[in-house]
Amino acid sequence: VQLQASGGGLVQAGDSLRLSCAASGRIFSRYAWFRQAPGKERELVAVIRWVGGSTYYEDSVKGRFTISRDYAKNMVFLQMNSLKAEDTAVYYCAAGGVWSNPPTSQYDYWGQGTQVTVSS
Repeated sequence: VQLQASGGGLVQAGDSLRLSCAASGRIFSRYAWFRQAPGKERELVAVIRWVGGSTYYEDSVKGRFTISRDYAKNMVFLQMNSLKAEDTAVYYCAAGGVWSNPPTSQYDYWGQGTQVTVSS
C-alpha cells in the first residue's frame, strides 16, 4: 500500500491550492488529510468516507477547504481556498480505520507529506 501526496507549494494569503493523494494497493473505508506546522503537533484537517462521501472538517478550515475523492483514479483531493499564513504546514494524507463522526485518530497508512507555505 502506498499513498503519494502532491500539490504543495508557496502561495500568498488568499490564494488556493489543490493537494492530491494517489492511493495504490487497496481501497480504504476512509481517507484523511493531516497537517503539522513547525513546533506543533500533527492535527487532523479533513476526513472523507470512501463510500457515500461523508466528510468531516476541523473547525479552522470549514468553509475554506474541501476534501473529495475520485473513484476511478483512486485518488483523494484537498481543495484549499482563502489560504492563511496559519495554514502553513506539511500536509499528509492518511488512510485506514473505520468511518465515524467525530473521527478516530487511528490510521494505518501515511503518505510522505507535501509542504504548503502561505506568505502573508
